[in-house]
Amino acid sequence: MSTSSPRRAIVTGGTGAIGSEICRQLAAAGLRVVAIGHPSDSERLPAWRDSLGDPAARIDAELGDLADAASAQAAMQAAIARLGGVDVLVNAAGITRDARFAKMSLEQWRAVIASNLDSVFHCCKAVFEAMCAQRYGRIVNIASVNGQKGQFGQANYSAAKAGMHGFSMALAQEGARYGVTVNTVSPGYVRTPMTAAIKPEALAAVLAQVPVGRMAEPSEIARAVRFLADEDAGYITGANLPVNGGLFMSA
Repeated sequence: MSTSSPRRAIVTGGTGAIGSEICRQLAAAGLRVVAIGHPSDSERLPAWRDSLGDPAARIDAELGDLADAASAQAAMQAAIARLGGVDVLVNAAGITRDARFAKMSLEQWRAVIASNLDSVFHCCKAVFEAMCAQRYGRIVNIASVNGQKGQFGQANYSAAKAGMHGFSMALAQEGARYGVTVNTVSPGYVRTPMTAAIKPEALAAVLAQVPVGRMAEPSEIARAVRFLADEDAGYITGANLPVNGGLFMSA
């Protein structure tokens, strides 16, 4: 794709720690960006926008509950209308509801599957046909190392994130002939409010297993996304790019 107008990106979960950095880096690369946050983010949007720095001029925001099909459709349509179309979709929205499986409620299971996996279906559904019609698109789904290796107390989250990459591989096969790539980025432990909530002793035990010896910064995840979202990444599709400091390695 080569046009005189800027490419256009939607980043779900774009008001979160990782999502915000993805928005910044895509905007810095010249894209126009709409972040989609949860309706509960409404009061903090002004502070979020201030935190973006100079790239904020290229970034707008919409709100929607992406776990709900109707709300997701409305938010995506509003974002597409703002941009006049879409070339890049990054699915970074997600939650955790951790519990040992014996104590995990059906509500905890359904909430995580809906927010982390159903949301990907809803948002891709809103853009995939149009991307195929324009014969260009980049979809990047943010999964997790725990979707690759599993994690104690995260049967719901691990299942959702593993499902996300399975979805990516299947959709990649449908989009490939139309110039639409679909890939996954699987972060390890990243310095965010979500990991800040982990008990210190549990976090120390995890970091002891990371060969790099530290958590990732959100910018390190965003750089991987920016790479896969680039126009020159057209021959990479159905791939899972691990960014986990060596916590999990596979052939």
